[in-house]
Formats: sequence, structure tokens, C-alpha cells
Amino acid sequence: MVFLQVIKLNEKYLKDFISADDKQKLDSVWKEAEAALNKVKDRTGAGKDMLGWVDLPGNYAKKPELINELDRIKAAAEKIRKNSEVVIVAGIGGSYLGSRAAIEFIKSHLYNNTEKDTPDIYFLGNSISTDNLNEIIKICEKKNFSVIVISKSGTTTEPAIVFRILRGLLEKKYNSEEVKERIFAITDKNGEKSKLKALADLKGYEKFVVPDDIGGRYSVLTAVGLLPIAVAGIDIDEIIEGAAFAEKTYLEFSKNNDCLKYAVLRNLLYQKGKSVEIMAAYEPALAMMNEWWKQLFGESEGKNKLGIYTSSVIFTTDLHSLGQFIQDGSRIMFETVINIENSQSDFVIPADSEKIDGMDYVDGMTLHEVNYKAMLGTVIAHTDGGTPNIILNINKRDEKTFGELVYFFELACAVSGYMLGVNPFDQPGVEDYKTNMFALLGRPADKDKNYPEIRKEIEKRI
Repeated sequence: MVFLQVIKLNEKYLKDFISADDKQKLDSVWKEAEAALNKVKDRTGAGKDMLGWVDLPGNYAKKPELINELDRIKAAAEKIRKNSEVVIVAGIGGSYLGSRAAIEFIKSHLYNNTEKDTPDIYFLGNSISTDNLNEIIKICEKKNFSVIVISKSGTTTEPAIVFRILRGLLEKKYNSEEVKERIFAITDKNGEKSKLKALADLKGYEKFVVPDDIGGRYSVLTAVGLLPIAVAGIDIDEIIEGAAFAEKTYLEFSKNNDCLKYAVLRNLLYQKGKSVEIMAAYEPALAMMNEWWKQLFGESEGKNKLGIYTSSVIFTTDLHSLGQFIQDGSRIMFETVINIENSQSDFVIPADSEKIDGMDYVDGMTLHEVNYKAMLGTVIAHTDGGTPNIILNINKRDEKTFGELVYFFELACAVSGYMLGVNPFDQPGVEDYKTNMFALLGRPADKDKNYPEIRKEIEKRI
């Protein structure tokens, strides 16, 4: 099957921000990008043991264990669709952002309201909000529901607490055999490392593995993302096909490689003092894609007092809030704009026979046309105001596009992180808040940390 690249980078709106001196500097930046790409391909850089995502898409068609895993994911999704009106996905960070981004990108941000042939899907375990938990529990009380719990260790606070509660609800509502059919655990393959794996073995829940060599924010194309996505009735084979095409295309070094070009341009802008990157999209369905992107780049690059701060907006909505700052605030930012060239549907603006609203000039236009003109007008205004814009044009919101977009950003992030001089695959800073929280909650000491002593020190500061 012929598959055409669906992501096209447009750098036209950077011309006023890249001087002749910068163009000379670009040669050295490109050399850094090539070296960084080679670290990814040869697995020689920091975090090299976490590069399983690099060849994962292509391996789905080659490795028997992955082919079997994909078949199991599809079978589990079919079982869930048949016996459940509601599915709750319990996970945080990379354990939920990718699947939610896919469902909203491909289907709709109003998925639960518009899809009638598949279960409603709710995401818990991504906060410790009592109100949010109780609201979703009320939805489940009179409906048949299943739970997908995602945690490599099984002890991540937010999903672990929520899963304990949800498991109790299931055990009250169903007998033990039925409960086994309604809980799906995605966790580490080693029961000594994962409390969730040990529990799933004890109770007989169906299990899927979070690969040892793939971190949470790079796990969209594993069972972590694919099982909830498949439950939503989305063709995961098409997603993998799009990602496999991206793997084959973007791992080849070329100055025409848009994935590498994106990494190069954002690093050049960073060197020029642009320390904030705003991901801008013009469709509400991309809001969670933006959130996944923010975690991917923010958690991968924000180390050693380095990195580009990631932010996001949905236009034109946020033009009426953050638009002023982007246009006229401190000049520390650049924008990466996702332009969707073809909408999933459209609406022709009717004429007003009474001609009293002053909007006659849009008679007969489609809303997609108006949205596109708004994007062009905004890009020009923001570049005139001193905010560089990178445009990523994509064909449409579908499975193959999502797969390509995921791999595009994953590879660009890895390359960009190596260019910055950090390990793109660890997150040491995240552990600090966890240590403090565990200590305050009264966690007993273990071989790694003396939580009671840490608690005493923290309480002196509160």
C-alpha cells in the first residue's frame, strides 16, 4: 500500500528570525542533530536502555510475541465492548495521556456524547480529587463497567488509590468470576517489581506488559495506549501502520527530514533566547494531544536547569485570553502550529436574509475556511509581533496520521534532548515531590529512603 507522508513542516514564517549568521550556525546545529540521531539509532546515548519505542512500530509485523500481543489487545477490547457500558482507565501521565489524546484526536473530544456503539470511557487516577472520583463513580453505579489499570510498579499513588476503590466497587457489584472478566492490568512483567502484577496473578486478572525498555511518555504504541484506544472502536492496525511509516521515513538522516528539521529549528530558537514553546491547534479535539506533547517534551528536556518550557493553546478560543501575551508580552516564546488541512466534517454558513448582523461577507463560506483564515491571520500577527512560528501541516484527523504524529514527536524529542545534552528518558525531578508526599502520608522506611526522618524535616518547614 502506498503511504504518503502526512506531516509537512513549513518554516516560511521563521525567515525574519533567522539571520545570515544564524544560517551559518545552522550547519553546526544540523551536525549536532545527525550525531543525536545516530545515538538513537545506535543506542549509544544516555538512557540507551529505554529506546524500545524506536523500532516498535515495524516490529509489530515481524516479531511473533508482538503479533500475539496485538491479537490479545484486540480480543480484550472486543470483550470489554460486549460486556461494558462504561470503561474506566486508571493511570497518570504517560499511562493515560496518549490513549486519551488518540481517542479525542481520531474520534472527538465529545466521544462519550457522540459514540453510541462503544462504551463511554472515563479517565481516573490522574489526580487525587475526591469530587472528580465521586462524580465518575455515580456514572458507573447503575451501569456495567470494566477497569483498565495501568502502572508499571503498581504503587504510583494516584492510580493505586483509585484502583483500590474501583476494585472494591466491582467486588460489591459482581461475583469473583465476573470481576476477573472486568479488570485488565497493564504493568511490569515481574511480580517482584510490581505490586499490581502480583495482585493480578493472585486474582486472575488479564495482564498486559509495559515493556522494560519503554518509558511511560513513549508508551502510546504499547498496550498502555492501544487497549483503551481499541476499546473506543479505533483501528489500532492503522495507527501502527502510520507509526511504522514514520519509523522508516524519519530515521534516515536528511536535511529534508521534517522531523529532524523540527528538532533543529526549536534548538536554534532556544539558542536565540526563545525558552518557551507553545503548541497551538485550531481544533478542540487536539487539546489532549497538546497535553501529551507537553509531557513528552517537558519531562524529557527539563533537566539540569536546561530545556524549553512547553505550553499549549487551542485557538481561536485562547486568542481571547492568552492572545494578548503571545502578541505583545515578553519575547521569550515561539509557536508550533498544527494546521489540519481537511476537517472531518464541515458546515456552510447560511446567508442572513435580513442582513442585520453585519456578517454578510462570510455568506456561503464553510467554517473550516473561516478557521483557516483565522490561523493565517494569527500567524502573520504573531510573527509581526516577534513570535516565530513553525507550521506543521497535516492532512486530516485519522488513525494513520495519529500514528505518524506520535512517532514524529517521539523521535524529535529524543534527538532534541540529546542535542541539549540531557538524558531524554529519565525524570529525576519527579521523584522529589513523591518522596515528600510519601513521607507526609506516613510511608514506612525502606531500603532506599527513611521516610519517617524525611517527614520530621519537612514538618519543620510547614
